[in-house]
Amino acid sequence: MATTALNDNRTASRGGQRLSQSERAYQDLKRRILDNEMPAGFQALEQELAELLGMSRTPVREALIRLADEGMVEIRPRHGMRVLPISVADMREIYEILTGLESTAAEIVASRGLSEQHLAALREAVGDMDTALARDDLIAWASADERFHNLLVEYSGNERLRTWVNTCRDQAHRARMATLRLRPKPVASNEDHAAVVAAIEQRDGEAARRIHHQHRVRAGAMLVELLELHGITQL
Repeated sequence: MATTALNDNRTASRGGQRLSQSERAYQDLKRRILDNEMPAGFQALEQELAELLGMSRTPVREALIRLADEGMVEIRPRHGMRVLPISVADMREIYEILTGLESTAAEIVASRGLSEQHLAALREAVGDMDTALARDDLIAWASADERFHNLLVEYSGNERLRTWVNTCRDQAHRARMATLRLRPKPVASNEDHAAVVAAIEQRDGEAARRIHHQHRVRAGAMLVELLELHGITQL
């Protein structure tokens, strides 16, 4: 499943031109890491990655530097790269940041108000989450859930907040997918999202912030508990 940054960039172009080789390498490698195709501890030489992606080593090297800056890989001289793990302690910190920033986004959005078109997009995401749960399709549910959170942050209009949230959410993606089928059916999560939309419709910033904050606190606590309970200490 594509993540926030990948969704933003997959069809984007730079200056009206096709994506550069470096950008394509970055997106492809990042997707493989986030979807656990390249799990924690995975190692590869630059040349091996270049052959895998069908390009030269230079754009691969540039992509690895970006991924290293994001804390996803470790660049090892003469040994290529290694995918870094995310520990339970990392997840606690990441969810603390996500909880604060996304709650702020919810408050901003509700206080400013949204157009009917944007409200409809949020309602559609919630509706798709309900439909997915009715089919017991957790992959589709996770995709709709991610879309809801992406839209909420996007509609805040705060680009710095969006950048920081996307970085944290990307880092949490592997853990979310690893625990997706271990958690109880997320009916309450859908109800939380619907309540946030209702608060936004009423332009009640305090309520939107409070509801979303409580939602993220519960989600983070459950994720950490599942990681510990099932011995998934590193991803």
